[in-house]
Amino acid sequence: MIANIVKPGNHTYGVLAYLFDKGRANEHTDQHIVASWDDFIPDPGPSDSPGHKQRLGQLTQALDLRVKQAGDKAPEGHVWHCSIRAAPQDRILTDAEWATITRRVLHATGIAPDGDPDGCRWVAVRHAEDHIHIVATKVRGDLRPPRNWNDYHRAMTELTAIEEDFGLTRVVRGPQAAAGTSAVKRSTRAEEEKAKRQGHDKTARERLRHTVRTALSHAKDLDEFFNLLADAGLQVETRTLPSGDLQGYKVALPDDGPPIWFSGSSLANDLSLPQIRQRLAAAEALPTAASSGRHRPSPWHVATAAAERIPHHLAHTDDGAVQAHLTVFGEVLYTLPAHAPASLQADLDRAAMAFEHAAHTRARADHQHARALRGALKAMRYQPADHTGLAMFLDAAILVVLAVQRRNTLHHHDRQVAAARQALTHLQAAYDLIAPASLAALAGRYPPDSTVHQYTRALHEVLPRHAEQILTENAWPALTATLAAAEAAGHNPATVLQQAAQRGPLDDARSASEVLVWRVQRLGDRHAPGPGARAAQGRDPRTRPTSQGGIGTPAVYAPSLSRTGRSR
Repeated sequence: MIANIVKPGNHTYGVLAYLFDKGRANEHTDQHIVASWDDFIPDPGPSDSPGHKQRLGQLTQALDLRVKQAGDKAPEGHVWHCSIRAAPQDRILTDAEWATITRRVLHATGIAPDGDPDGCRWVAVRHAEDHIHIVATKVRGDLRPPRNWNDYHRAMTELTAIEEDFGLTRVVRGPQAAAGTSAVKRSTRAEEEKAKRQGHDKTARERLRHTVRTALSHAKDLDEFFNLLADAGLQVETRTLPSGDLQGYKVALPDDGPPIWFSGSSLANDLSLPQIRQRLAAAEALPTAASSGRHRPSPWHVATAAAERIPHHLAHTDDGAVQAHLTVFGEVLYTLPAHAPASLQADLDRAAMAFEHAAHTRARADHQHARALRGALKAMRYQPADHTGLAMFLDAAILVVLAVQRRNTLHHHDRQVAAARQALTHLQAAYDLIAPASLAALAGRYPPDSTVHQYTRALHEVLPRHAEQILTENAWPALTATLAAAEAAGHNPATVLQQAAQRGPLDDARSASEVLVWRVQRLGDRHAPGPGARAAQGRDPRTRPTSQGGIGTPAVYAPSLSRTGRSR
């Protein structure tokens, strides 16, 4: 819950008239009093109800009675106005629940302490499902002002207890607020109403933020970034210092009437020009065939491998490094629709926008910690993904979002938890559309039964805890075919299976066999170790398995198996 306390001055009637009116966009409905200092005060009701103005005047006089009695001793700006809003994902509270919340906040702030007959006069008005307004006049029954110093912080402290007592979304406050509050700038009420009038489902600020993030995910430098914004149809202006150095930028929609400009920092903290410069500079170039002496690695494989390491970073690195990895991962999500079939684009677009709210906080990102993933992101534009590459990355992305959701849950960042859950829903939907065809194609290359038997034995040695589950999953045939392909490329199937298992835990995976398919396929694409390296692996005790399927390769499988199951 969020409280907003304002001091509108001395015009009690004007504040009440607004609360019981229809609102600027007819958003106020069923206007009524849910609680007050006196159960017998008149309820004005909606502004178009018979006798409304008369009852509104009576209510104003009752609230202002002590103010008039105090005369010159009444405080300047005697009206106290507090709005309390529930989170969008919270259940709809009853009038009785709102009444209880009102009394607890008034007690905490000192406006009307429980059991104090001289507490200030007040009224709580509800004209929407998700919030109420409390209006009080700051003169007590003994004609003294209330002791309501530091009322905002006292109200927020009480709301923390109310959230827990009522089972509502817990808003992070205090020292953790900087790390738990989304860096995305929220649209104003006026922007939301304008979007509704124009028939848009997103505000101008949201549409601009989406376009800017998408352009940033594709750009390799600032010039290309601004060109991509212009290509997307945005109006773009830059500011320069007298020295000629670029100072900032702002954007506006082309179809929004007179241009309404937004600077990058007004869209999101991490879209300011200095932040964008840091992110564009923090990219690690992928090796080329000429520089590495081998084939050029697929940026989709590199991106997937980097994404698989993010859950580890979430648990073991500082906030700046964590934010760097989540920021570039979010950029990758923004670029996915451009590489995906049309049937996936809507879900991927929604996943990117939801993850933005789940992952971006006020922690300043140290972008040097995510150079590999950012380098892969920039290389993706030159190597579009096939269905298998995209499915592979989406599989890893789902595990990243699950880890983000778990981390936010531990920190009680309920809004980010809800956003992560939404991103997960859309990523899973996209994966379910694209993965089956690739898995079926792999399963069509099912190896001979004797080879499958050898792989089954290796699976029990390497992953004893997951083996039985994997053997019953639909993707097991695809996994055996992938292991056979890796073996044909010169890899030891047990070794590559062990390495795939070590890439990250499988407990979060909906299908452990599918996760292993993509990992083994990516590992199998690497240069295979030579005979000397394979012999060393067999001799090294660190590569032998533990009873829990730990690090190592079973010695019995040290010789590479042929496609027919015979030792080479």
